[in-house]
This record gives sequence, structure tokens and C-alpha cells, in this order.
Amino acid sequence: MKIRFLLDENLSKQIKFAVLRLNPSVDILGVGEPNAPDFGTLDPEILIYVETSQRLLITDNRKSMPEHLEAHWAVGRTIWGLFWVRPQTSIGKLADNIYLFWETSEAEEWINVVDWIPF
Repeated sequence: MKIRFLLDENLSKQIKFAVLRLNPSVDILGVGEPNAPDFGTLDPEILIYVETSQRLLITDNRKSMPEHLEAHWAVGRTIWGLFWVRPQTSIGKLADNIYLFWETSEAEEWINVVDWIPF
């Protein structure tokens, strides 16, 4: 199954447009869009959403997300992957990396994997 992505609300919406310019078939949503969590949705609810919708979360939230992720796992839940965005990463570089992961891997490879993007 191809990776489906969710961009956390603090990330630029330009990332989505840059990815879709590379390939309009990539399934990528941002918080606040239709069929995605609303702006202001709390981290625990975001994690449940990405689990149930089978989406890999892309976030720069390294302040509160780690503890919520640990709590999510502690009760036996899963995620379909999480990418921490490295500070100062350009939109173009981020879009290229998201597209590369979409093109070269399957969603199942990222279950419960947390990594940095770009590598």
C-alpha cells in the first residue's frame, strides 16, 4: 500500500503543493483540511487519527508529541510512521524527500517507525 501522509498544522501548506507538483497522485492532507483533523486538535487525537486513517504523520512538534507518542504506544496503539522535520529544511527539500519515500517504500514499512526527514 502506498504511504498516505498527514502534515501537522504548524507546517506550511506549501509543502503539500510542492509534493503534488512532483506527483499529483500522492495522498497528502494537512490538518485543517476536509477529511483531516481540525486546527487545534490535540496531539493524542492526531495520533488516533493517523492510526485509524493509516497515515504517516509529518511534524516539527518535538515539544509535546514525544510524550503523547509514548502514551499512545503504552496502551498498545500503533502509528503508520512519524517523520520529524529537521529545523531549517526548505520546502523544496522536504517535498523531494516526501515524494522519494512515497515512490520507493510501502506504508507497512513505516508502522511504528519514527525518523527524521530529511535523513
